Amino acid sequence: MSEQRIAIAGCTGRMGRMLIEATLKGDGVRLVAAFDQPGNPFVGRDAGELLGAACGVAIGDSAAAAIAEADCLIDFTRPEGTLEHLDICKRLGKAIVIGTTGFSAQQKLGIEQAGKHIPVVFAPNMAVGVNAVFKLLTEAARILNEGYDVEVIEAHHRYKVDAPSGTALRMGEVVAQALGRNLEECAIYGREGVTGERDANTIAFSTIRGGDIVGDHTVLFAGLGERIEITHKSGSRMPYALGSLRAARFLKGRQAGLFDMQDVLGLR
Repeated sequence: MSEQRIAIAGCTGRMGRMLIEATLKGDGVRLVAAFDQPGNPFVGRDAGELLGAACGVAIGDSAAAAIAEADCLIDFTRPEGTLEHLDICKRLGKAIVIGTTGFSAQQKLGIEQAGKHIPVVFAPNMAVGVNAVFKLLTEAARILNEGYDVEVIEAHHRYKVDAPSGTALRMGEVVAQALGRNLEECAIYGREGVTGERDANTIAFSTIRGGDIVGDHTVLFAGLGERIEITHKSGSRMPYALGSLRAARFLKGRQAGLFDMQDVLGLR
């Protein structure tokens, strides 16, 4: 199978740089375009300079021009920008891997509709290990379905703008589905004051923001006399980048469809 030609959005950011590195080293993929916002000081320079060695791909400031060069766009930017890029992908018939989080329900519906026209992988977390945890949580929740309180604790760096993280919310959704609950009805986001005794049917979220924490997630099942914790800790952003490339390769040759990493990894 021929290489999947990759374009990277927001390429000068922390995640963008990691995606460039992973793509340049990856099998079955080739970096053909990278772009960021107009006025970015790196526009016009070689994308490889972000890593210390030129690669022959200049950083642009036109999303449309970059996407036109590629088979697949990888986007870890912000919801509004990602949706603009998604529209371009639809117009040009290009695949897209979306790692951006913080979308509203209405925005997610727009992504779902796009999947009817182009191939899309949209997941709250691209790391293979996190998606293995999603699978483990389903089994744990089915076993621990009585007498256990569920708490989701997540920690990220000081620059993250949405909370709880998309990964934490997905963990809550996975557990809620396994327990036959609706997360919108049973979720608690933080506590303050006299809250009263804990409702056994709730799933609660705690958020930590500080320093340069890449991403830690724990789901706690707390029973009487025991606690079970399922934890994933990220030491770098590379797992997200590698998972994104697996997703891009998965989309090669597909005409349309909305997929997530469970599809990519064959975990359905």
